[in-house]
Amino acid sequence: TAAQAATPAYITAAVAAADRPAADQARDADRKPAAMLEFAEVKPGQSVAELLPGAGYFTRIFSTAVGEKGKVYGVTFGDGAPVKAIAASAGHANVSFLPYTGTFTVPAPVDLVWTSQNYHDMHNKAYALDVAKVNKAIYAALKPGGYYIIVDHRAAKGAGLGVTETLHRMDEDITKREVAAAGFTLTAEGNALANPSDDDTKRVFEQGEHDHTDQFMLKFQKPRR
Repeated sequence: TAAQAATPAYITAAVAAADRPAADQARDADRKPAAMLEFAEVKPGQSVAELLPGAGYFTRIFSTAVGEKGKVYGVTFGDGAPVKAIAASAGHANVSFLPYTGTFTVPAPVDLVWTSQNYHDMHNKAYALDVAKVNKAIYAALKPGGYYIIVDHRAAKGAGLGVTETLHRMDEDITKREVAAAGFTLTAEGNALANPSDDDTKRVFEQGEHDHTDQFMLKFQKPRR
């Protein structure tokens, strides 16, 4: 069996960065950030748009990994306080907050659009988004050959969209159909966050569940031409 290639040094350094909060580091064993960035093919100098970055767990890692010649856009609702705080901190001048104001837009085409544990939220009443339009806007925002990465809590097969609101899980097959309808090609599926023992009838936010769910990883690509 061929030996697995070593994790690129820039990814290892980004995950090991001393400025990452202890609370973030404590989640690394479950969230596997190095494997996530390898799956997404993140490289120095790239531009990354992170849709719904939350408290910025991945934002800091992306920022360090792409380096000073790269760019990270945190696209989210509200005032973007977590993203702004990261952008104002030492070593993260390549981070910018972009308010989500009705559609997904970036100042210039990007290499990667990423959303983690939040795709299901786009179907929920709190966001009231037209997911088909969002996916088409993401397609338009990517450079030819760029990737759209979706990581989310897996729902039971055939669960439908009702569980996005009740369980905060996503039907993987629906995700694939929705994103393909925007013009993307599914190029890879990852299993680094798979957990076959997960009870997919439980809400994601039940005690001890959130970072231990069975999660799917999907890599979609915009055609190069």
